[in-house]
Amino acid sequence: MKAKVRFLLAIVVLGLLMTGPFVVTSILVWAGMEESERNMLLELLMSRLPIGTMMTIFGFGIGVAVLHKLFKQYVEGLLGMAEQLRLMLGANRNFRVKLNGPPEVQQLAQAANDLAAQRDMLMDDVDARIAQANASVEEEKNRLAALMSELAQAVVVCNLDGRILLYNNRARLQFKALSQGPTTVAGGALIGLGRSIFSILEKNQVEHSQEIIRQRLANGKSAMANFVTTTRGGQLLRVQMVPVLSGTPGEGEPQMTGYVLTVDNITRTLEEEARRDHALHALTEGSRAALGSIRAAVANLIDYPEMDPELRERFVKVVDDEASRMSQRLDETMHEFSDSMKTRWPLEDVLAMDVISAAQRRIEDKLKLPTKIEDVDGTLWIKADSFSLVFALVFVAERLQDHYQIRDLRFRTSSEGKLAYLDIIWVGQAISSETFYTWEMETMHALGETSSLSLRDVVDRHGGEIWYQREKAAHRAFFRFVLPLATPEAEVADERRSTGRPEYYDFDLFKFEDKSIDLDRKLSELTYTVFDTETTGLEPSNGDEIIQIGAARIVNNRLLKQEIFNQIVDPERPLKPESIPIHGITEDMVRGQPNIDIVLPGFHAFCEETVLIAHNAAFDMRFLQLKEERTGLRFTQPVLDTLLLSAVVHPNQESHRLDAVLERLGIDIDTRHNALDDAVATGEVFLKLLPLLEEKGIVTVRQALEASEKTYFARIKY
Repeated sequence: MKAKVRFLLAIVVLGLLMTGPFVVTSILVWAGMEESERNMLLELLMSRLPIGTMMTIFGFGIGVAVLHKLFKQYVEGLLGMAEQLRLMLGANRNFRVKLNGPPEVQQLAQAANDLAAQRDMLMDDVDARIAQANASVEEEKNRLAALMSELAQAVVVCNLDGRILLYNNRARLQFKALSQGPTTVAGGALIGLGRSIFSILEKNQVEHSQEIIRQRLANGKSAMANFVTTTRGGQLLRVQMVPVLSGTPGEGEPQMTGYVLTVDNITRTLEEEARRDHALHALTEGSRAALGSIRAAVANLIDYPEMDPELRERFVKVVDDEASRMSQRLDETMHEFSDSMKTRWPLEDVLAMDVISAAQRRIEDKLKLPTKIEDVDGTLWIKADSFSLVFALVFVAERLQDHYQIRDLRFRTSSEGKLAYLDIIWVGQAISSETFYTWEMETMHALGETSSLSLRDVVDRHGGEIWYQREKAAHRAFFRFVLPLATPEAEVADERRSTGRPEYYDFDLFKFEDKSIDLDRKLSELTYTVFDTETTGLEPSNGDEIIQIGAARIVNNRLLKQEIFNQIVDPERPLKPESIPIHGITEDMVRGQPNIDIVLPGFHAFCEETVLIAHNAAFDMRFLQLKEERTGLRFTQPVLDTLLLSAVVHPNQESHRLDAVLERLGIDIDTRHNALDDAVATGEVFLKLLPLLEEKGIVTVRQALEASEKTYFARIKY
């Protein structure tokens, strides 16, 4: 029975206790009286009835007030305490019951807090023992995570349903690049835990490769399959598949439970090879006619040595013109395909500053020669064999010190087109071309170490050049190393160094089954997209627009803070000045950003096949619903509201604002009123609410929706 119903019953009982004895006594007395006595009694009562009625009503009111006070302190107070105790038991161990109410209730609250402190001591001890027992498992897990994160190849692990269980940083960057185009926005990546690999690769090809692997396993052969596929954007991918096998060796045939994919984007390689082949073909065919003309002219010059001088001049002119055209054609081809015709020695993408710093340390430590930085671009990336290049710089420095007694060295970098320039500069005597040639061709010796390479070998390995030049005005000279620039992709790939190692693996997902969203599935079994919006104002129906959408995914009860959608939106209308201090988004920040027509399809793809979660979801969903006609997109999946779920779990708490819920559940966040940060905070709240909902018997999406609809806050409309 609900507390309010019990309070109403208590009032009824109080009324009966106050009036019941008088009514029963009056009936008994009335039944034993004569007619005349009854008339006298009626006259007496009629004269005294108003005073008695007022006294009864006054007494009843005092009784109701006292009863209400006791109900608030002992019934509702204890109910609120029970909710707080459940918080201590589950969602927030550090929460403590507030010492409010009468002394008896305060004593009970203090006893509960003391028990919680004792419980925490025991739990800390248990947690320490569990952490110690799991240390070796976590160590192995972290080793695998580190290995996967640092691999230069894109690696993806899937279960048999094609659901992604693991991927490394290279795969995330590669598929993010594949998903970006003129109509896509940041966050619209194709890859994510729990997502289907078939959104990237052809399902038929993957299943065919699985069948090949099963056949090879049955025949006792090495289990591996390779195929080339085309993405929706026309990119060519080379994929190698190896199986993930279950079972213990020696105990029956192993079963394939999943597969590992290594993926290479070979589009650029094939395009370059096709262009090179076309150029070589054109060069061959174009040179054939010129060679024919040259041969004919030379044959005439040889056969007729006494020919007329004017005619001889014409034949010589033919030879000269055709040779010039062939030379020009050859130069153009070499210039256009210089990158692809360089040596195939494997080069890594490195910061030029890192190479210079490594060379500086060795020169200063070993040669005791001071070095300085002069106009070095700290963001310049080059393709280099860093070991041989650093050794070459040290070799040059030692030669300059030994032969010309230089006092210091300076380093400088610059770039032009596809080339990077690394200069090593000194002040002093000029060197001769013969000396430079000798240094260039001899085997390098530096710091007591010997390399099998010469300076020319190092330069050729990089497909570059080296030259010597004087700066006469400054009385300086320098060697310039001409090196290939790294592609922009290499700059993006190193973003992991500043963000730490992300959690891109979840081995429990091997048990995941490919099912559509079912309202009767357990809340803990589903994949969620928790999102938030920042807007120009609070009135979506009166023209306010979205200016930011932020979202993160929850997979297998884990909030994946690296699988996010975060995009500022151009609202195509001025921002309200009073709202800018709240969300911190200015006119300059939205200017040039994509509008909602471009952003919403990306967000729709990001959250497909997931349940949506938001705090005060009715507000955010109203903005999305108003864009249905304009964009043709509808968000038809179930939507859970953490504001309503908080009201379900804690009906006796005063506030269910996000700030209040965060404080109540012991969740700390850095900033508020940023769409992505608020979405992440809402995700943390939802995960804390799950066990509290389960205590109330709410374990499925349907039950959560039905319970939410019964709360007072569900009546709010926008």
